[in-house]
Amino acid sequence: MNRETATIGPLLRDWRLRRRLSQLALASEAEISQRHLSFVESGRAAPSREMVLHLAEHLAVPLRDRNRLLLAAGFAPAYPDRPLDDPGLAAARRAVDLILAGHEPHPALAVDRHWTLVSANRALTPLLAGIAPALLAPPVNVLRLSLHPDGLATRIGNFREWRAHVIARLTQQIDASGDAVLVALLEELKAYPVPPGARPYRPDTGAYGGIAVPLELILGGRTLSFLSTTTIFGTALDISLSELAIESFFSADAETATAIRDMTRASYEA
Repeated sequence: MNRETATIGPLLRDWRLRRRLSQLALASEAEISQRHLSFVESGRAAPSREMVLHLAEHLAVPLRDRNRLLLAAGFAPAYPDRPLDDPGLAAARRAVDLILAGHEPHPALAVDRHWTLVSANRALTPLLAGIAPALLAPPVNVLRLSLHPDGLATRIGNFREWRAHVIARLTQQIDASGDAVLVALLEELKAYPVPPGARPYRPDTGAYGGIAVPLELILGGRTLSFLSTTTIFGTALDISLSELAIESFFSADAETATAIRDMTRASYEA
């Protein structure tokens, strides 16, 4: 469905189906009548601005798409969409910079909804030495950087497991958002070849017990193992801020912790 030209009814139905909800289930959750919801979706009733936002909340519609729903219903957008360098977002950007800097000597980075690099701390630099310059030229897509043959692919010891993790995570994001840019990115990533000599895929039955997929980077003859976490602004009312995510990597073992401190110290002194 073309979201830029669709009317409110089909758009709401599209989001309801994306969330795998029946009309009865959504109506019950939103505490409205199924008849009224049916009329809204079919175009026989025009929802109020409050009803559009109410349904969007229960459907967990991203803020960017809530604005589209409002426009389709004939109302003005409710959420500002400012670039991240807008003065109004200065406090949020300072918070991001503090989080990134505070995570050193471990690597951390901030990305937007399309996985474009927004900012990174100094600990990331040593891990990217020797990467093809074209992949590091802005705008940098971190998923492309990790799986591209000229990126980190040949350095990832558990490439098949990490690739499966990235593909699954991106697929989940697409299921939630329907973002066409992410769909194109997914197809691009799937087309990348597996590096020669990559070890066979093996389910995690070791130290992590299947609860997390580590990123294993082979650098200087050493294997560095990281676990990652994601941080978002949970109460953001600005679109750009709501789409910002911080990816923080932690040492998964003592050897990695020692190695990353040594590498970061050498990078700072260079």
